[in-house]
Amino acid sequence: MSVGYTDTVSQRIAARDQRYVLPDDGGVATNAAPQMLRQHFTVAGEVRSLQAPAWSDYVGRILEVPVTRGQMASGFFGELDTYVFKDLVFLDSRTDPVCQRRTNARISRDAVRDYVFHVAVEGMIETVAGSQLRKADQFTPGVLALDMGQPMQMMRPSRARVLAFFVPRAMVEAEIVDAPAIHGRVVSYTTPLGRLILAQVAALCHQLPRLSDAEAATAIRTCVQLIIAAFGKQARLSAGARAAANAALRGQVQRYIQVNLGEETLTPETVLQQFSIPRPTLYRMFEAEGGLGAYIRHCRLREAANELVRSPKVAVTQIAYGLCFSSASDFIRAFRRFYGMTPQDFRMQSLLRDLGQFGATI
Repeated sequence: MSVGYTDTVSQRIAARDQRYVLPDDGGVATNAAPQMLRQHFTVAGEVRSLQAPAWSDYVGRILEVPVTRGQMASGFFGELDTYVFKDLVFLDSRTDPVCQRRTNARISRDAVRDYVFHVAVEGMIETVAGSQLRKADQFTPGVLALDMGQPMQMMRPSRARVLAFFVPRAMVEAEIVDAPAIHGRVVSYTTPLGRLILAQVAALCHQLPRLSDAEAATAIRTCVQLIIAAFGKQARLSAGARAAANAALRGQVQRYIQVNLGEETLTPETVLQQFSIPRPTLYRMFEAEGGLGAYIRHCRLREAANELVRSPKVAVTQIAYGLCFSSASDFIRAFRRFYGMTPQDFRMQSLLRDLGQFGATI
């Protein structure tokens, strides 16, 4: 879709998978200032009808951004400043009204599993989050938390400036009990810590373009630390020791399931035996996913989607049986319900998308 873009934008889109990668230092440790990569992207130089498609193609590494006829007819304003560190990424995004989303199908095609904390500096963001796409509690201004491993849809109904802090899972989960539960939650600016975050973010917006790499790293990390502390405090206020224990146990169960997806013996019964968990407790733990049996099946479907893309020459039936589906027809029906298309169509869309990206670079 990049045919007709300027050379600068075409090159940026072609290299979008590397945009969060720091230059290789050869493994040599130094005492130099924290390494940071600054990048700027804008569609301002594109012809009007290609501005929205260029934005969609560029952020398409992690998000689906549908392009409307109105955007192609009227043009689209979109620019993005990116600050990349070894262990986190900060984005400053300014756009016209736009929709951005992560579906189960999109999540299956990438390895982005960070937590993202969104701050609306100007304009509004309206978000629905989770497998049931529940509406986020955003009637109070504040910081929105999103887990990139879960579905979401974000609307910007007017021109907006939004900051996004991409933080690795390990960093967040080390501080917040049952961190996946913060998906779609908001920390408001009505608390002392919330007001401190607002002041820090305002200072960051004003000063960042003039800061050195070391100063920028300190300012951004300070914001991240305050935000994580605020969500950690919110989680502790709403969850006691039992919730903490359940969260830790859930993590162990999830890791066990991922390791054993290809084993026919993996069932809710074997999980019960492995962890000696009361049946009602185990069901409540995965109630949001429809129960443990549904969760196991969904994990297998996500792995199947990954395998369809990774191994285009492997037969669909082989993938189905390798992930313990009882028959190819059972697998195809389950896949269609989960992803809205057959495994063959899913694979074909992926191949066509890859061919399109390859064609845009030659």
